[in-house]
Amino acid sequence: MQQQSELVSMILLKLKDIAPAAENNIETKFIILEKGKISAEAQNKSCLALVADETAAVHFQLWGDECDAFEAGHIIHLTHGIFSYRRNNLVLRAGKRGKVEKIGEFTMSFVETPNMSEIQWIPDPSSNSNKRIPGHLISPHSRVFPPIL
Repeated sequence: MQQQSELVSMILLKLKDIAPAAENNIETKFIILEKGKISAEAQNKSCLALVADETAAVHFQLWGDECDAFEAGHIIHLTHGIFSYRRNNLVLRAGKRGKVEKIGEFTMSFVETPNMSEIQWIPDPSSNSNKRIPGHLISPHSRVFPPIL
């Protein structure tokens, strides 16, 4: 029960509010909608998943044992996550400092658009920092996980 009360007391970022950055500062909750094939390169196992909350969807990178531990319908709590490019694909992931844990199943409202991984992000012209802002939409849906018609 302590874990549930800790989750309620913290402020979670909505997926529509994430932006690419080189910092592990994303704390959010989402449901896994679909999981792609597991690929094994050398000793590294990974797979991509389509995840969503009530505001947006995004591609989420699972690594190692996470690929087998999480399935479609699982509700996940991500702490110290990072939204950045991995092999020219913009993905949300735990990274080395982050943590993912299952906190429930099947009972979460979600939307599939916009997909934050399908937005072209550009440098913020009003800022001298590395901050990025949405430029234009590449695709309204995931090109990796196309919608079922």
